[in-house]
Amino acid sequence: MRLLADIGGTNVRFALLPEASFTPQDETNLQCADFRGLEEAVAYYLEQVGHPAITDAAMAVATAVTGDLIKLTNSPWAFSIEQARRRLKLNRLLVINDFTALALSLPRLLPEELRKVGRGDGVRATPIALLGAGTGLGVSALIPSGDRWIPLQGEGGHVAFSAMSEREDAILKVLRARFGHVSAERLLSGPGLVNIYRALCEIDHFVPRTYNPEQVSTLGLCADDAQCAEALQIFCAALGTAAANLVVSLGARAAVYIGGGVVPKLGDYFEHSNFRSRFEHKGRFSSYVAQVPTYVILAETPALRGLAMALDNQ
Repeated sequence: MRLLADIGGTNVRFALLPEASFTPQDETNLQCADFRGLEEAVAYYLEQVGHPAITDAAMAVATAVTGDLIKLTNSPWAFSIEQARRRLKLNRLLVINDFTALALSLPRLLPEELRKVGRGDGVRATPIALLGAGTGLGVSALIPSGDRWIPLQGEGGHVAFSAMSEREDAILKVLRARFGHVSAERLLSGPGLVNIYRALCEIDHFVPRTYNPEQVSTLGLCADDAQCAEALQIFCAALGTAAANLVVSLGARAAVYIGGGVVPKLGDYFEHSNFRSRFEHKGRFSSYVAQVPTYVILAETPALRGLAMALDNQ
């Protein structure tokens, strides 16, 4: 039996993977804040599923994987890959970026696990782009290589934010005074929704409430708070710009997939938002991106399937 773990800034999702299988089982979602670190969370999960004998593991982490030391970008968790392998008594421990794992799952997603937004049929044999807002902003891609796909492992969520309107310029100015460098993640994430909301309150001379991302999203959907409603509109539009930037940067004309925890919960709102119109607003390259289909990933735990693929690829 093999262990799979998708470790985000807020949640850690575990599953077991039998040998010669690509179907995770015994999936469980835990809160990172309930555990001091990875090994404690793994021990708890294995106890819950009956202490199976684990030989290998694959883990996706919401941070860059540049060496043995892993430190989550939006979580206090940190661990050494080799020390974790030894303490968990594993023959093999594979650690990759969480959106690399999600990218690996894309060819295995079923039609009912996707929702198409806008037009476009795509261009075969070209890269696939992936981005998604959650605790942070994840970015990856799949590059075609014969009959296989090669996933990219990067940190595209930390590129500089691109403002496209006077209102976004004003928000960028507020956030620059607060953060210095304003990455796309500072706006295009759950915490980013709150950043947009608070910036709008400052611009409009309102005292901001202590909303969390879910509250900003909920109040924005029902339009019960003017700044929350505008924050959600700006979020969707700016995500369209970020997706188009990714397409032209990578030549990703096959498709764009949108994951993460924020967008799938928006339902019909996202489809009718300014996301797609901003996506296609690309000046001389508007017709170039207009051919590219965009899909929202509705699958619950696709990164776990990607980790199964990663173990097989390795």
